[in-house]
Amino acid sequence: MAIIAPACGLALLILVWAVVSSVTGNTIPGPLETGQQAVEVFRDPFYHNGPNDQGVGWNVLASLQRVAIGFGLAALVGIPAGFVIGRFDFLSRMFNPLISLLRPVSPLAWLPIGLLVFKGANPAAIWTIFICSIWPMIINTAVGVQRVPQDYMNVARVLNLSEWKIATTVLFPAVLPYMLTGVRLAVGTAWLVIVAAEMLTGGVGIGFWVWDEWNNLNVKNIIVAIFVIGIVGLVLEMALVKIATAFTFEEVKS
Repeated sequence: MAIIAPACGLALLILVWAVVSSVTGNTIPGPLETGQQAVEVFRDPFYHNGPNDQGVGWNVLASLQRVAIGFGLAALVGIPAGFVIGRFDFLSRMFNPLISLLRPVSPLAWLPIGLLVFKGANPAAIWTIFICSIWPMIINTAVGVQRVPQDYMNVARVLNLSEWKIATTVLFPAVLPYMLTGVRLAVGTAWLVIVAAEMLTGGVGIGFWVWDEWNNLNVKNIIVAIFVIGIVGLVLEMALVKIATAFTFEEVKS
């Protein structure tokens, strides 16, 4: 079942794709033509003929670099902020309205602010990743802190533990599953947003590559890029699941 079920799902996708291609008169390239184009694309994914003519490999690496920087900065700010907001009731009441106000804003709405402040497309894209990644980490970490059993905190008070000891020995192990859930959500959101941000900012990146292929009316490469984006997102998700499993308690794993 572990092999047959996914294979059936993939076969269904290819069948629907072939039917849609046939119905549209091959306006949307079919699986066979796209597969042949994918072979051409990945024959030399790291060629370099100038800043605006690079292989898909360089574009994916450029996007991953932006995601890593923006996500890393968001983790450095969001996880400690989540601990503090969840730990102190006054700060929770203070910041909850601000988070509720800013979190629903589309990440791309922050892109013009980044362009205005940083005066460059690359830092503006990183800023967009930062602002869209920070909310899941703050919220999930704060919720995890607030759901720590009160008995744990009572024991910490009886033992007269310092705030640092409470955070490192009591809160962190209990909050880790929530924190890793926030990290997974943040990475997924970041990878979604970077594609759209690069379409608007240009330069090197998988989003820009998709937009450039659209301007060249190369639909086959667009479909190839869609699969590349999906596969990279899947790999990131699987890697984070493995990390979360390694650092999560047995009862949480089950």
